[in-house]
Amino acid sequence: MSPFTRSLLGGAVALAMTTAAQATTELTVYTAVESDDLQKYAERFNEAHPEIEINWVRDSTGVITARLLAEKDNPQADVVWGLAATSLLVLEEEGMLARYAPEGVEALDPKFVDPAARDGQDPAWVGMDAWVAAICYNTIEGERQGVPMPTSWEDLTRPEYQGQVIMPNPSSSGTGYLDVASWMQLWGEEGAWDYMDRLHDNIARYTHSGSAPCNLAASGEAVVGVSFAFRGARLKSQGAPVEVIFPEEGLGWDMEAAAIIEGGDNREAAETLLDWAVSREANALYNEGYAVVAYPGVAQPIDNYPEDIAERMIDADFAWAANHRDRLLEEWQRRYDGKSDSQ
Repeated sequence: MSPFTRSLLGGAVALAMTTAAQATTELTVYTAVESDDLQKYAERFNEAHPEIEINWVRDSTGVITARLLAEKDNPQADVVWGLAATSLLVLEEEGMLARYAPEGVEALDPKFVDPAARDGQDPAWVGMDAWVAAICYNTIEGERQGVPMPTSWEDLTRPEYQGQVIMPNPSSSGTGYLDVASWMQLWGEEGAWDYMDRLHDNIARYTHSGSAPCNLAASGEAVVGVSFAFRGARLKSQGAPVEVIFPEEGLGWDMEAAAIIEGGDNREAAETLLDWAVSREANALYNEGYAVVAYPGVAQPIDNYPEDIAERMIDADFAWAANHRDRLLEEWQRRYDGKSDSQ
């Protein structure tokens, strides 16, 4: 072989290798997954599928939901991953989700799969894990200020909690909305609005993040933060002076779920991400922070969670919560928005 021929072949091989390296598919994924978990999930997916490069767009549940709805006629996302099921039901009602049955979806607990799948249709969304309402209580500040540890939602309306409670704004926070929706289902609308009127008297502020109230309780900036169990359990494990309270009336919950956006240009890569999202491997990752995951038999006990967490979760009606979302949020804002943090 002549030097010229070898040179040509070498150049062709180098060009082929460069082309292969560049032949990655870019996928835009909108998510509300907590930042400290998102990096871990992203790295594990990238290890399994280096041919797909994901552009992650992360914000709180309400912000991501509003952005997707605003982009309905010109979708920018290929996949929504790690968003509240109640939000995905709103998007499904708008015809924004593409039906797809991920590989292995039949292995999931049926309550984590779009009910349409039970009627033989491909699901519009699939669940990942459940996040559960809880209260974070700072033991040091509680003792110092004479604020007792609560055991129930009702306790938070007592006079000794005045100005000591922080809660997420349900318009921007999925955790805030699951609180409102679950109280509605626990006590009926009249009872829930009465409860929130009394709770509002004791609220110091409403945050735009579901994890912020627990973070603020852990740092001592608040005594009581209405948040979710995963955040409180992790902070306690890290040494924060917090107790995670699971109110005795019952625990509201929602699930993180994933779906393909209708009309995206990268359907094959989107399906690959959904396949991975329902896999046993991915569910084992979810279980590092969440006690309840979609894949049966995967979940192991989580520190600082009660062993009977699943039994304490209310019988949540996600369809009802989704169908009444706009009306409930409009009324909530009319009544309580004056104590919300500015954007």
